[in-house]
Amino acid sequence: MTVKQDFEKLIEKLKTERDEISLKLHLASMEAKEEFDAAESQWSQIRQKAADIADDTVETSDEYIAKAKIIGEELKEAYSRIAKRLS
Repeated sequence: MTVKQDFEKLIEKLKTERDEISLKLHLASMEAKEEFDAAESQWSQIRQKAADIADDTVETSDEYIAKAKIIGEELKEAYSRIAKRLS
């Protein structure tokens, strides 16, 4: 095999690896975006619940506060997973 052929094989192998990595990155970012979009719904819920809890005119039960905490924890975990995918 000549140096030229060796180099062409190397380039082709690198191109294949590059394409595979590019695809994986694209898919990972799509998954992260989908998860972020789902988390946005929870973000809206937690903001509303926090506003209700802070508002003295709105009566909030211990159950309501507990549900708000659960949503907060789920959102925290979702953000953590998204951050890991993006790093």
